[in-house]
Amino acid sequence: MNHLIEEVRKEMLSYADDATRAGSQRFFKEKLTAYGVKLPLVNAVAKRHLKSLKPLQKAEIFEHCTELWQSGIFEESVVACNWSYAVRSRFEPGDIRVFKSWIDNYVNNWASCDTLCNHTVGEFIEMYPEKIAELKRFAVSGNRWMRRAAAVSLIIPARKGLFLNDIFEIADLLLADRDDLVQKGYGWMLKAASESHLQEVFGYVMRNKGLMPRTSLRYAIEKMPAEMRKQAMAK
Repeated sequence: MNHLIEEVRKEMLSYADDATRAGSQRFFKEKLTAYGVKLPLVNAVAKRHLKSLKPLQKAEIFEHCTELWQSGIFEESVVACNWSYAVRSRFEPGDIRVFKSWIDNYVNNWASCDTLCNHTVGEFIEMYPEKIAELKRFAVSGNRWMRRAAAVSLIIPARKGLFLNDIFEIADLLLADRDDLVQKGYGWMLKAASESHLQEVFGYVMRNKGLMPRTSLRYAIEKMPAEMRKQAMAK
């Protein structure tokens, strides 16, 4: 076993708590495999071991991340997300293949999906905007986590006012998706875009509200003024 990962796992077990593990499950419909470690402690463990990663090549760090993802344990996925984001200055265009593999093969809950995609994948897309084309391919995947990833990878860029046309294209691809976690994901993406492009997102919602699931609609309009929300929710 990789020595560094063995140390991470020992620390996680030392912090594990049955009550925390049981409490975490209520946030997920899926069965969550977890140690039961509070998130601030998980992030602290990830940060504490970053110094051991610094001498390594990026490919080696990604191999460590893959080993953590393969365990299927929630806290280990969070450490993997921390470590991949920590090497963002070394991202290259081809790294999208690694991120796609993690999402497609190992992500099994919304929190792992969002932690990876909000930060690692979102940062990557800002660095290499041409790779939004990959997100559009994610949006037509049969894997619910790939489809959610297509949207939630753009949350932080959307808040900055970036990629509005691409956001609408991805929303179009996900518009009638029947999975509630995908619906929430693209609704959240539209809500984030509305922070900088209120009128444009409101117009998109009004044009498409007949097709949008109510879950997506409610998420998309959450930060809009009351009168806009009233119009959007009207039958």
